[in-house]
Amino acid sequence: MSQRSNSKKGNEDIQSETVRSRSSRASGTSSSSKISMAVAMAKAKAEAAQARAAHTQKEIELKVEQARVQANLVTALHPYSPTWKSKAFPSTSEDGGEEDKAEIREVKSTCTQVCGEGLSARTCAKICLVNVFPNGCKNESKRMYAILDEQSNRSLARSEFFEIFKVSGNSYSYTLKTCAGCSETVGRRASGYTVESVDKKIGIRLPTLLECNQIPNIRTEIPTPEAAYHQAHLKRIADKIPPLDPDAKILLLLGRDILQVHKVREQISGPGDAPFAQRLDLGWVIIGDVCLGGAHRTQEVRSYKTAIFENGRTSYLQPCNNQIKIKEVFEQAFRPQHHSAPISISGSMTLSGDCLGQTVFARSPDDHRLAASMEDLEFLKIMEAECFQDSSGSWVAPLPFRLPRQRLPNNRKQVFDRFVSLQRSLDKRPQMKADFLEFMEKLFKKAHAEVAPPVQPRQECWYLPLFGVYHPRKPDRIRVVFDSSASCEGVSLNDVLLTGPNLNNSLLGVLMRFRKEQVAITANIEQMFHCFVVKEDHRDFLRFLWYRDNDPTSDIIDYRMRVHLFGNSPSPAVAVYGLRRAAKKAEADYGSDARRFIEREFYVDDALKSFSTEEEAVSVLGRAQKMLATSNLRLHKIASNRMAVIEAFPFEDRTKDINSLDLFVDDLPIQRSLGLLWNMRTDTFMFRIEDDQRPFTRRGVLSTVNSLYDPLGFLAPITVHGRLILRELTKQAEDWDTPLPKDMETEWTRWKRSLQDLEGLQIPRPYTLFSTAGALRRELYVFADASVKAIAAVAYIKVTSHQEQTEIGFVFGKAKLAPQPDLTIPRLELCAAVLTIEIAEMIVSEMDTMFDNIVYYTDSKVVLGYIQNQSRRFYVYVHNRIQRIRQSPCSGLWKYVPTHLNPADIGSRTVTSDLLSSTTWLKGPAFLHDASLHLPEIQEAYDLIDPDADSEVRPQVVASFTRVTKDVIHPQRFERFSKFSTLFTAIARLIHVARSFAHSIQDECQGWHVCRPTEEELLKAKVCVVKSVQNEYYSEELKCINSGSNLPPNSSLWKLHPILDQNQLLRVGGRIEQSDLSMDEVHPIIIPGRHHLATLIVSHYHDAVKHQGRHLTEGAIRTAGFWLVGAKRCISSLLHKCVTCRKLRGKMEHQQMAALPAERVQVAPPFTYVGVDVFGPWEIVSRRTRGGVFNSKRWAVMFSCMCSRAVHIEVIEAMSTSSFINALRRFFAYRGPAK
Repeated sequence: MSQRSNSKKGNEDIQSETVRSRSSRASGTSSSSKISMAVAMAKAKAEAAQARAAHTQKEIELKVEQARVQANLVTALHPYSPTWKSKAFPSTSEDGGEEDKAEIREVKSTCTQVCGEGLSARTCAKICLVNVFPNGCKNESKRMYAILDEQSNRSLARSEFFEIFKVSGNSYSYTLKTCAGCSETVGRRASGYTVESVDKKIGIRLPTLLECNQIPNIRTEIPTPEAAYHQAHLKRIADKIPPLDPDAKILLLLGRDILQVHKVREQISGPGDAPFAQRLDLGWVIIGDVCLGGAHRTQEVRSYKTAIFENGRTSYLQPCNNQIKIKEVFEQAFRPQHHSAPISISGSMTLSGDCLGQTVFARSPDDHRLAASMEDLEFLKIMEAECFQDSSGSWVAPLPFRLPRQRLPNNRKQVFDRFVSLQRSLDKRPQMKADFLEFMEKLFKKAHAEVAPPVQPRQECWYLPLFGVYHPRKPDRIRVVFDSSASCEGVSLNDVLLTGPNLNNSLLGVLMRFRKEQVAITANIEQMFHCFVVKEDHRDFLRFLWYRDNDPTSDIIDYRMRVHLFGNSPSPAVAVYGLRRAAKKAEADYGSDARRFIEREFYVDDALKSFSTEEEAVSVLGRAQKMLATSNLRLHKIASNRMAVIEAFPFEDRTKDINSLDLFVDDLPIQRSLGLLWNMRTDTFMFRIEDDQRPFTRRGVLSTVNSLYDPLGFLAPITVHGRLILRELTKQAEDWDTPLPKDMETEWTRWKRSLQDLEGLQIPRPYTLFSTAGALRRELYVFADASVKAIAAVAYIKVTSHQEQTEIGFVFGKAKLAPQPDLTIPRLELCAAVLTIEIAEMIVSEMDTMFDNIVYYTDSKVVLGYIQNQSRRFYVYVHNRIQRIRQSPCSGLWKYVPTHLNPADIGSRTVTSDLLSSTTWLKGPAFLHDASLHLPEIQEAYDLIDPDADSEVRPQVVASFTRVTKDVIHPQRFERFSKFSTLFTAIARLIHVARSFAHSIQDECQGWHVCRPTEEELLKAKVCVVKSVQNEYYSEELKCINSGSNLPPNSSLWKLHPILDQNQLLRVGGRIEQSDLSMDEVHPIIIPGRHHLATLIVSHYHDAVKHQGRHLTEGAIRTAGFWLVGAKRCISSLLHKCVTCRKLRGKMEHQQMAALPAERVQVAPPFTYVGVDVFGPWEIVSRRTRGGVFNSKRWAVMFSCMCSRAVHIEVIEAMSTSSFINALRRFFAYRGPAK
């Protein structure tokens, strides 16, 4: 490969150089790939050198013939930082500042020649270029790419394949299982096609193809001749792979239902991780990573200047423009509710080794907020690219379809059936029909809908069913809804549309900012959704059926909507996005404050804003109205608490209730603002309680509680009481409409009736009587409290004017029921503290006010100790919440407030409606109003309260060093065992484990484990157990023996003449030590008879002799080598308690007879009291035959007199009821009736 360049550098001499390149990872270099590069010479041509292939790495060798170039000049060939230390070189001229003299040096580079201009490594997959044509119609052949996937059990084709070959037919549903999960998909089927290799040598009939648009479409994975040419082992097949066809698309995926295409006829593996090639019937394919390195170069570079990178490096190569620069945008435009600011990708940022990892742990104020999803970002990308303003000024936006998406079927028949049903419904309700026709007439007059053109063959379209709804507060106005959620063949329009992000402002934020200043206004955008036009290509997806010319007597024709609909899932996001685009475009003409008003103070189509002066309100609102008018958006229904503001706008732009008023005489009416009732005359918020008689069921109670709309928490102490009653009522209810228990109906009725007292409650709209923005100081105070019922938090703003006037305003309140089962009070108080932090963060972010101070109050010193603790550890529940408090960006001072001064205590313990206005919930505590009133206790530091007894604080672990003075186990531990063998086995295992931890012993067993003890370990366990018992009981005797003195005469061992064996165990002395008997028989081990060990030994050997008695038990113990001191008493005591022995040797017991019944001891005639029994059977000869006799069975009923013991017997023929009754009748006939 030859690289040649020319460069002019002042009046310096002509120099030339040759650059020779070798590739180590590539097996060859493309002959068409030549690079010309400029060097700092002006009058001579550089020699050309042929690029040579090598198998190690790409080398660039510079040979300077007439002058020497410095080493840093050559390193400029690399776009990345050098591994050696770089120097600073001053620039002497515009041409890059290269110096003239340098030494010759060899430079190595690993830039790739295969992956092209992409930013990532390239891999190849099993993709073949093929020809496909219908069976027998080779002249209709189409060229396309096919993916060969033997893991797929069916062959698939994209929708474009069906369009190319004009395949029609019904769609069938099937289940598509991928790594992402299982989904139900609908698609057409195609059969009768043949796939042919490019060389037309082999043709294979295709199986039935299923329509699927989820086939991977990664063209970079298509094998090319260049990919094979640069691999040494694949170079020979480079001419057998067709070049990349830009017109052929990836339309097929061939699975294992066509096995012939997957059979490998020849394979070239290559070394190690190198890519390999396979020859299939459809041609050669390459599989694997074909890149040769990490850098990318262009095809040709002509440089007359040296580029300077951001890290100070110089280079002949042009810096890459595809690098990424990440910038966090903290502006309000297009910010979704509860989402962080979107991240825009623009510009360039060099991801060099000098800055890698510097921003990995960086934090931002929005880290805890929810981010936009990938679908949300895709929606914004579509809107940014395709949303535009047409010639009439209206904004045109597309329908944001998902990609890939399922093809929508033609559902006209289904919609026609629903339209017929709608016709029948309207015929039964004339008033609704008239309202429906009136609505549609307005729709057509405003050109929101148009007659749809005929549907072309194979054209994709969608029809929307219609239905009408009435608002409860507007019974005379109908709204026609286009049902975009109606499905056909398992898919609906909303299923294939992106919903988009929630671009609305926070409702709470709009209401909070609405209360900041004295002059307030409200406005509304007329039919906001219908102000945004649908892109013409997408209008056929909004078709509907209606009468021609809106005449019910005419025929039914197709219409289509020109504007976005209320029923479409992306319509809210499209409308808000278009509204902000309109404000952004007109900002230069109408001011940034008008744009901010539109972007920040709207909730969907309703605007609420407060201003410090009337002039500012009229100016901003007027300019915003004109700004929106440029986009055909009408801002109307204007209302305000100031007459001057209302008079500044024409009648048609005012709200209906104000149009008919004499503004100089009549009072301003009550205006509903985002669900709140605003009395514009008194500038207060009011509450209207609906006296609906809802049933006393779970559904009715829930409906009543939720009907009290209170977003700012003015009535939180009342609503939480209702929710508490609801929870108690629904504990036993299983169904929503099942009547609730009557015993609690009285309490529920009392609470519901008390809500009527809220009709007279009026809450000032502004926080204070003077401007908040122009105040001297603004402080935020948040209070927290908890009880077993609920937790509550309430926030107040304290505003100090320049005249040192101070006022307190209620900002926000919140009460939540305590969870079930009950948490501890400290945990509930901590949850309330977290709630205060969340409220403060929300207020700071939404009010657009800089607070000079933020103070938090709680009446729990336990929580204050938790928050300020630095050394002790908590359990996870407490730790997570303390971290949430400490890491909050709204950090403030935490203080203690007594319970009787804490306004949040009202919210946690509830209050009745008639007493709410007299509490401090709405007014705030007195010490905030009057600076002279101080809290009883001011303490800066709070310690943990009784941390040792607090279950939330992890106990401190104290490590103590234990030194064992004796190498024995305390005998008291033996009392935990009930068997002799279990004791020895346990001690043996303990010895084995202790031995496993010894570093000096090399054994297979290591650490804690359980193994079967060996005989040696059992013997050591026996010695350990006996020695510990003897050391405790015979300590004095052991001292005497070790010292060589005689035993005291009162010792129990004095007559035994004890001795010590080699294991220091006490044994019985004697005169037969010269015999051939074993050690245990000659000198048995002494065991104290009163110890638990003796009991275990006796029990063990008593079981061994099968409970044969004291003598045999004692003999077995002596034979085993044990001498029990006081053996007779010990063995007899155990045998007396032995259950088995007591059973075997116990006396025969006799049952005590019960008293005779009264019938047995009374004097009465015979058979007055009778007992009955049946006995038998026996056989009798019933009849004789020639061959023998025939036998029958008979039974007898015995009647026994209970007084005289006389017996009467009757014979019966069978054990049946009838036979017994006959016998009984015969008895009564003979003996008379019995009692």
